[in-house]
Amino acid sequence: MKKVILIAFISLLAGTSYAQTTKVGTVDRYYILNKMPELIVMENALKDYNKELQNDLKEKLDNYYKVYKTAEANFDMMTNAQKEAKQKELTDLENDISKFRQNGAQLIQLKENELMMPLYRKINDYVALVAKELSFTQIFFTGDSNLAYLDSAFDITAEVLDKMGLVK
Repeated sequence: MKKVILIAFISLLAGTSYAQTTKVGTVDRYYILNKMPELIVMENALKDYNKELQNDLKEKLDNYYKVYKTAEANFDMMTNAQKEAKQKELTDLENDISKFRQNGAQLIQLKENELMMPLYRKINDYVALVAKELSFTQIFFTGDSNLAYLDSAFDITAEVLDKMGLVK
């Protein structure tokens, strides 16, 4: 009798855990992102930062040419020690400009990531909210995945846009 009760209990437990289903959906994060007015603000901030970097580079180049022209004009009157010092200064300025150019793209990428994080967080928060309301257990982003098949019936992009108050 104990065996029968144990088997029945295990069967009931297994059946209950098997009955728990998963509901998987998708959302197009990039579509939502492009509908957000905050994206324009972010893009403008990134453009301003890019201009700031370009101005910094221009200042470095202007300084380099100023030092170069001064050195060129006074080269014949300089002592060997002064010539060497000026050549070292120009080499240091060239290296600084070169490093600044190399780091420029990385600086822009870092700034873009910094500016995009709040937008992605906002989207993720609304996706989580809609997913809970619609009883989804998992949501995949479609824009950056390698999913072989997506059923549009389980795409919650429109619902997230509605919840965010954005036009489809």
